[in-house]
Amino acid sequence: MLKPFRKVPVLNTANLLLVENEEQLQSRLGEIILQIEKDVKINVRLARKLPLPMDTQDSRPRIDLVVFIVNLMSERSLQCAEKSIKCLDPGFFLGKVCFVVTGARCLSVSTNHLLTVRKMAASLHCPLLFAEDQTSEGVSTVAVRLLGILKVAAGLVPLATGLSLNSLAHCVLPSDLDELDSLT
Repeated sequence: MLKPFRKVPVLNTANLLLVENEEQLQSRLGEIILQIEKDVKINVRLARKLPLPMDTQDSRPRIDLVVFIVNLMSERSLQCAEKSIKCLDPGFFLGKVCFVVTGARCLSVSTNHLLTVRKMAASLHCPLLFAEDQTSEGVSTVAVRLLGILKVAAGLVPLATGLSLNSLAHCVLPSDLDELDSLT
């Protein structure tokens, strides 16, 4: 199980773990985040799923933010995120987990997939970002938003904590969606 406070943080350093089953967006997103940030050292780690290998546990840095990238056009992507969440220590859900959704504009996307991701994010009190991964501007926009969340989660923003950010930015499931789901 991946634990958030197992290691001591490093000064002016933030560690980001991008988890995506298809590996379509995570490398581009990581590259843009590294290009944008010049004042803080950012370490970007990529994973297809959790749990991470045990043999690298001692050399692995502290993870400040875990981002689950879910492609709504892929059932496997959604299943991978659901399974991977179970490998996180509950301490991560105190401002150190975020969801990024791609493919939401595609007409062939099942509304059930989107509803499932929204319910996951709402039940875990995590931010949910939508990314337009087909354009460089869309990827840059979500990279800037993730960088802001990462800095707060890593403790690099004075007077802000991941928990306070969660209370402002977490996904809320409207009551009409709950009612719609109960009808199906």
